[in-house]
Amino acid sequence: MADSAHVPVMLERVLELLAPALTGAHPVVVDANLGLGGHTEALLAAHPALHVVGIDRDPFAIDFSTRRLQPYAGRTSLVHATSDELASVLARLGREKVDGVLFDLGVSSPQLDEAERGFAYSYDAPLDMRMDTSQELTAEKVVNTYSAGELTRILRDYGEERFAPRVAGRIIKERAKEAITSTKRLADIVREAIPAATRRTGGNPAKRTFQALRIEVNAELAALEVALPASLDALTLGGRVVVLSYHSLEDRLSKQVLTARTRDTSPPGLPVPLPAHQPRFRLLTRGAELPTEEETTRNPRAASARLRAAERIRVDED
Repeated sequence: MADSAHVPVMLERVLELLAPALTGAHPVVVDANLGLGGHTEALLAAHPALHVVGIDRDPFAIDFSTRRLQPYAGRTSLVHATSDELASVLARLGREKVDGVLFDLGVSSPQLDEAERGFAYSYDAPLDMRMDTSQELTAEKVVNTYSAGELTRILRDYGEERFAPRVAGRIIKERAKEAITSTKRLADIVREAIPAATRRTGGNPAKRTFQALRIEVNAELAALEVALPASLDALTLGGRVVVLSYHSLEDRLSKQVLTARTRDTSPPGLPVPLPAHQPRFRLLTRGAELPTEEETTRNPRAASARLRAAERIRVDED
């Protein structure tokens, strides 16, 4: 894939939010979902003293970004790992504290565009959906081995599919005839399970099922639950975190974590707030910011993006 095909989402706003934290002599940013390296490349170009630690679970992303960022090779550390390993990655690199962290969640362009990765219901491909192609769990294994209850749970919780029991039941019935191994067959099964009246609105009825399977296969929400708090712990005074989410589950989790860190936890009724209970962070965004209409016209995949950001304003005393 050519660099020109990769359009980083909300790039100008990401750069604007992180810039105040990168004024020191040797600033460090963690790009916790490196992808094709578009945000990282722009950050490195804008801040000549910056070092970026790029983390991605997809070996393709690491290889691609290594080539793309070759002009900045002395200022990058690219690591094949999952985002929930952020703290251990920084420890291995001897960089326990950083000035900024970026989470660009969701699926990268190559994962969507390469049919054989099995992420998209618009292609007929093997049911895979692994971001890290070296792991064992695939969407095919989930679809063909999970119980009806397990399938219902992930479709409901990760896909917000209101017909989860119907879809799970149809999957169980169809796989008893023959293993479900292709994206097209799964999409057809889901379509048959959704009531006809519902199928006529809301886009492809398989969208929610495919989202749920992708989240399950890659443990995306579980990784974010660990990685986002770890990133906040790693920030220096004045350090900033920016989170780009692409569906309500990611955004809700991001909101919960950031709100918890920006709340005064002093017992009510005290005349003076207790220092130990004062918030260590402040929100930089009012709710979730959306991409501009101009950007979504230029880059339709940005349409579902939601951005939240926070800054460390206090450090714990030893």
